[in-house]
Amino acid sequence: MTEKTVGEVERMTITRVFDAPRELVWKAWTDPKYIMQWWGPKGFTCPTCEMDFRVGGKLLCCMRSPDGQICGWNAVEFHEIVLHEKIVSSMYFSDSKGNKVDPADLGIDHEAVEGAFDVTLFEDLGNGQTKLTHIGNEPLESARESGQLEGWNQTLDKVAAVVAGLTQAK
Repeated sequence: MTEKTVGEVERMTITRVFDAPRELVWKAWTDPKYIMQWWGPKGFTCPTCEMDFRVGGKLLCCMRSPDGQICGWNAVEFHEIVLHEKIVSSMYFSDSKGNKVDPADLGIDHEAVEGAFDVTLFEDLGNGQTKLTHIGNEPLESARESGQLEGWNQTLDKVAAVVAGLTQAK
């Protein structure tokens, strides 16, 4: 794993505006039953998602590839939560128990920005719209090259579908 410091590299940042109130976008992002509907890029599913949503708590998700194979586990540890506004966390590759796994052991070349956490912001734009901004802990360039940036954009497409369903059900 290659590490760079926070000040020396542009971090992967993705944004999406949803036609939904901030509380619904937050719900889609933080409720395991909805996370299971959007976790992973297009064609991937999430058969398992466990969450203890509090500072010091963790999220544990499994991802299944389009051909039905379990292709990995991710864990997320929560460091700061500001209701409906901000989540600061660290995501890492894990085993099925949530123990950290070195990306190299999975054949993944992963670059991280030393000392950086993932930050997800929920901005109320008014008129029933919410802007979600996710700042990852990886350099933008390596996220582009690895396909992670595209994967996150596909994931946000799935989040948008979940949010649309929540909006219709309201």
